[in-house]
Amino acid sequence: MKRRQFITLLGGAAAAWPLVAHAQQARNRPIIGFLNSGLPGGYAPFAAAFRQGLAEAGFVEGQNVVIEYRWAEGQYDRLPMMAADLMRRQVTVIAATSTPAALAAKAVTSVIPIVFTAALDPVAAGLVVSLNRPGGNATGVSNYLSDLGAKRLELLHEVVPKATVIGMLLNPNYPDAEVQRKDAAEAAHKLGQELHVVNASTESDFNRAFANLVHLTAGGLLVGTDTFFLSRREQLVLLAARHAIPAMYFLREFASAGVS
Repeated sequence: MKRRQFITLLGGAAAAWPLVAHAQQARNRPIIGFLNSGLPGGYAPFAAAFRQGLAEAGFVEGQNVVIEYRWAEGQYDRLPMMAADLMRRQVTVIAATSTPAALAAKAVTSVIPIVFTAALDPVAAGLVVSLNRPGGNATGVSNYLSDLGAKRLELLHEVVPKATVIGMLLNPNYPDAEVQRKDAAEAAHKLGQELHVVNASTESDFNRAFANLVHLTAGGLLVGTDTFFLSRREQLVLLAARHAIPAMYFLREFASAGVS
């Protein structure tokens, strides 16, 4: 090989080395599967906090870690398919950031580590064996929001003590919707209130649900725990204000959404 050809070949190879190294690094990055049952827009602040936490631990999206996002947008029947897709992509870990997402992830894999956030008892739901020794491939945190329905109803009663009819907004597709309903019904009975459940599983159901509340002359509204409701909090707060129905929510983000 002539000297000039050799130099040209060497120069071209040297220019290609960084590209090869970058491709290799990309392949070696850990992949996090982010699975959520809500909508990306409404859940944006929480997703940003998730990325911030990763960055504080030394993992920066696009630099040394890849995040595969999956949003069910309130259609919980899509979660098993999405969880299975993340498993096929051989993600390093699944961050299941809602109760339905955690249950879907747990159902499709017993090998890939799952870190979840849940609003119900993770032991009763079958996510872990026990709180102090989770066992299996799943661990995480639970704020037990689903268990606070009775307490929230009591607080609502303090705000509107003369209200005898209380509406409860529930998503019938949420894993423990029936448990939430029973707990609230028992609490309402003790307070001498009449509880009426209105269901909503899609955004288009909200107007109809509030029309039913007005027809029932509901003096207050208890919003059931549900990730989809959280991701549509602005709309729910606006409807409650428009119809002048005092409402009790499960997270402060609803109250923040009502501040203008």
